[in-house]
Amino acid sequence: MSYTHLAAIYDQLMAETPYDTWIAWAEKHWQQHGKPQSIIDLGCGTGNIAIPLAQKGYQVTGVDLSSEMLTAAEAKARAAGVRIHWTEQDMCDLELPVADAIISFLDCISYVTEEEDVKAAFANAFAHLRPGGTFLFDVHSPYKILEFFGNHTFTLLEDGINYVWQCFCDPLRIEVEHQLTFFIQQPNGLYERLEEDHLQRAYQPMLMQKWLKDAGFVDITITADFTDEPPQHTSERLFFTARRPE
Repeated sequence: MSYTHLAAIYDQLMAETPYDTWIAWAEKHWQQHGKPQSIIDLGCGTGNIAIPLAQKGYQVTGVDLSSEMLTAAEAKARAAGVRIHWTEQDMCDLELPVADAIISFLDCISYVTEEEDVKAAFANAFAHLRPGGTFLFDVHSPYKILEFFGNHTFTLLEDGINYVWQCFCDPLRIEVEHQLTFFIQQPNGLYERLEEDHLQRAYQPMLMQKWLKDAGFVDITITADFTDEPPQHTSERLFFTARRPE
């Protein structure tokens, strides 16, 4: 599932997101297990992780399903003076050169809502890593899907952008449908209404660990909420690290 209307206002909506915290978490892991030269960023969006990594000297490939998000990312990369290879592909069916590391941050894998597709994404990540390469990603926890999103409604009222965000939860699948209605102010002062739906699903962490093992990964760790601690019942964001054997 890809962003369409939301791509144009994504950065404005996510302005307070601490992207540097994800980058710091990744670099902490790489310091312990070997710094990569080449990185594939799955679900790169508008480049808010990929561009800073390129500015640090990494060779980055940004992958996303949304052509609109990639167009925004390419413009931002040009403005930042960095070269990144952007490609519109599905993480479940990649065709890229191998890399030293693969990342997928900001719960992108939570958008993969069928078990077989998650397994395919893990198998593709394994196939696109050099021996010894690392796969780092985060997902929403079951707790966050069920308790934070649940069947709740969120609203935003700001100059130029308003939205109504309705969540409809399926507790059996641990899945949430986000129904987003945006009202975007146009240059003439009038507001345009745009609608977009997204699905996200959580999986039990031990099940995801098994799928990583089945794909061939070793040294799998699961932590929570940017800490080095294992997940608790109320953890909201789960972080996985895995390595392709030498």
